[in-house]
This record gives sequence, C-alpha cells and structure tokens, in this order.
Amino acid sequence: MKNFGVRLKELRKEKGLSQKALAQQLGYNQSMICFWENGVNEPTESAIRKTAIFFNVSADYLLGLTDEY
Repeated sequence: MKNFGVRLKELRKEKGLSQKALAQQLGYNQSMICFWENGVNEPTESAIRKTAIFFNVSADYLLGLTDEY
C-alpha cells in the first residue's frame, strides 16, 4: 500500500493544487508539505486529521492502511 507522502501528493495533484497552495489551505508552510511528500518528516496526528478533512478522505486512507477513501 502507498504511504502518506504518496497519497498526499496524489490528492494534491487531483485538486490541481501546488504545495504552496495546499500549505496555505492547511495552515502549514510549503516546505512541510514537501517534507511529507518526500518522506523526510512524518505528519502529526492533528496534521493527518486536518488533511483528511480537507480532502474528505479517511486518515486510514492517508496512512496507507486501506485503499478506500
């Protein structure tokens, strides 16, 4: 299954958002989004929750625990 960074990048691109635009929507900086997508850093629980709500998917989907939204 895919990891958080891969899923985040796919969802971001599906919405046509740049890393900067997504960062602004979620209240983070662009480098944080880049780090998550590239597996440099792991998101916090609150960041996972906020991202799941923004994309209307489950946290389990974001974390790669399931392939169902």
